[in-house]
Amino acid sequence: MERAAGDFDTFVRTRQRSLLRSAYMLTGDQHLAEDLVQSALARTHQSWARLTDPANAEAYTRKVMYHLQVSWWRRNRVPESMTDTSPEPRPTGGPGEATGLTNRMTIQSALLKLSTKQRAVLILRFFEDRTEVETAEVLGVAVGTVKSQTAKALARLRAVAPELAQLYAARAGDIDEPH
Repeated sequence: MERAAGDFDTFVRTRQRSLLRSAYMLTGDQHLAEDLVQSALARTHQSWARLTDPANAEAYTRKVMYHLQVSWWRRNRVPESMTDTSPEPRPTGGPGEATGLTNRMTIQSALLKLSTKQRAVLILRFFEDRTEVETAEVLGVAVGTVKSQTAKALARLRAVAPELAQLYAARAGDIDEPH
């Protein structure tokens, strides 16, 4: 039992930041993300002895996290309110760091303009590079729901965040040009 507890502690110390990043992308709020990770880790801890392979612990915890988030959405159904403007970033480093920060803030702002279900689908599909089937399994929905939510989310992003097209074009230009 002592060894299993040590394994869980090691898992939490090494993977908590990664889980927190994913949770933040799902929730759009640092405090909600921390609550989500904490709840998922508590459930993972309860099931730790039943996990046959500790290497699968992160996948298990992420699945728990996504299921918790979906159940929170279904329970809370509070409409989000969006503002027309987002705060301007304050770059602290060189030009490369400022551009990276600006890009991250642009993407984050655009994701926050989506519903939580649409945001979850895009994060799983494009940030975590999951297939439609895997995304459907993680969220506990049909593959058709993943497809329709992806299409709706991308259409909404095109409408509410046209700056993403410019960002994409700029990045594609950087990739095509040899340095």
